[in-house]
Amino acid sequence: MADNGTTINPLPPSENLLGRDNYLTHTRGIRSWLFTLDHKRIAVMYLVSILASFLLGGVLALAIRTELLTPHRTVMGPDTYNQAFTLHGAVMIFLFIIPGIPAALGNFVLPMMLGAKDVAFPRLNLASYYFWVAGALLALVSMVTGAVDTGWTFYTPYSTTTNTAVISMVMGAFVLGFSSIFTGLNFIVTIHTMRPPGMGWFKMPLFLWGLYGTAIIQILATPVLGITLLLLAIERALGVGIFDPALGGDPVLFQHFFWFYSHPAVYIMILPAMGVISELISAFSRKHIFGYRFIAYSSIAIAVISFLVWGHHMFVSGQSVLLGMIFSFLTFLVAIPSAVKVFNWTATMYKGSIWLATPMLYALSFLFLFGIGGLTGLFLGALATDVHLHDTYFVVAHFHYVMFGGTVIGFLGGLHYWWPKMFGRMYSERWGRIAALLVFIGFNATFFAQFLMGAKGMPRRYYNYLPEYTPYHVVSTLGSYVLAAGFIIMAVYLVHSLLRGRPAPANPWGSATLEWQSSSPPPTENFVAEPVVGDPYAVEEWRYDAPIGGYVRRHGATA
Repeated sequence: MADNGTTINPLPPSENLLGRDNYLTHTRGIRSWLFTLDHKRIAVMYLVSILASFLLGGVLALAIRTELLTPHRTVMGPDTYNQAFTLHGAVMIFLFIIPGIPAALGNFVLPMMLGAKDVAFPRLNLASYYFWVAGALLALVSMVTGAVDTGWTFYTPYSTTTNTAVISMVMGAFVLGFSSIFTGLNFIVTIHTMRPPGMGWFKMPLFLWGLYGTAIIQILATPVLGITLLLLAIERALGVGIFDPALGGDPVLFQHFFWFYSHPAVYIMILPAMGVISELISAFSRKHIFGYRFIAYSSIAIAVISFLVWGHHMFVSGQSVLLGMIFSFLTFLVAIPSAVKVFNWTATMYKGSIWLATPMLYALSFLFLFGIGGLTGLFLGALATDVHLHDTYFVVAHFHYVMFGGTVIGFLGGLHYWWPKMFGRMYSERWGRIAALLVFIGFNATFFAQFLMGAKGMPRRYYNYLPEYTPYHVVSTLGSYVLAAGFIIMAVYLVHSLLRGRPAPANPWGSATLEWQSSSPPPTENFVAEPVVGDPYAVEEWRYDAPIGGYVRRHGATA
């Protein structure tokens, strides 16, 4: 691996892939996977599970968009429509987006970025996965026992009175919360205790700073949601008056509890994606990251300020004007560290040697889409405009530009970036670029039209709508089909790469973080020799080596 910190000699690609001792082939059989303590195998199980959830949520989204193709009934009735958008939101948020990057990509690369053999608590890591599975099964049981129709926010008092399977769904989300807490706890302890000699806090990759900020929110905010959902289940089961005004409860109290978690949860979803983007932009611009400390500090600033802005979801709930002004100010404040990140990413690319590989296309898409999502969020954070835009399609569009344009695009960029490391195979760059283009075009067609109809007053979650909104819905639905085509192509070439892809070199991208000093796929213990700790963004120290089809450290380069 390393020779006095001057050269890196990766195994030939065929040896990387076919060597007897990599984490995929070290032990065989289903039991070796189901009871594994290897963080890499747990990450792969998470990846398969959350992608299955994404498939379910995506099918529901296509059904919703197809129904909205015309102003009246197209493929489903109003009750089914309510259940479809509820399940779409719940599945995408709780089963895919929240665990997506931390549990799948983070679990795989966090220990390797630290040069460690595993996370601090391997058994807790496995337990977190099975809590996720249990929570997912509980949530999906509601599909066959009376699909929930409350919306993914479970707002009271409707959620306390509807005859659908609310208890099953909220208890599923309750159990999923344990998975999130365990993952956050594991990551914090791992980062604190398992950094190698020479890696101080400001020599960590920025992806780890993103995961660290996320873990803080997971540990502090998730219990609030868990208790809130438990109280909702108790009220439904025992008739205790907590949120239902008919029983002496207060439905606005539920909103306070729910959004105290759910707005920080937005940053549980987006902070890891921001960490991914920091890795991609440095690697594919062939430049050291600009303003490292500002990006690192901004991750923690976002995590802290996110706990102070929940009230901007409740401007029309009857809260005082003074309180609304305070929450509006704090909402604008949280935009500052996000803007700091965008500025530093842009400065990193300035005069860089930009390589438009598939992961970089997703990074550039992130900058554009998250920029739109952030700027439109300012309209919802301002008291005057939010009153008009609240509960319209403008909110739907903004939310998707942040969640999909930010988190999901970041996830896709990270997946393509670490795919060769995870599975030892390269995918088709040509088809990767085509899919990225279709995803970008399809997404913008789907959701930008919703900004326009929302600004014109089209309410969200309506089964029928006035004929004058038809052109916007037609464009939005056709865009969703283009988006789906992009994902189908993506699934095909990624599966094809597993079966017939070119063997991956140890470092196909010329990145400088420690995981690229291991073979592809890595051995069970992650590294054959002690990795050389250095500047995680010293990409100029790596040169392309044509015979191996990857990058090696330049002779004479220092770690």
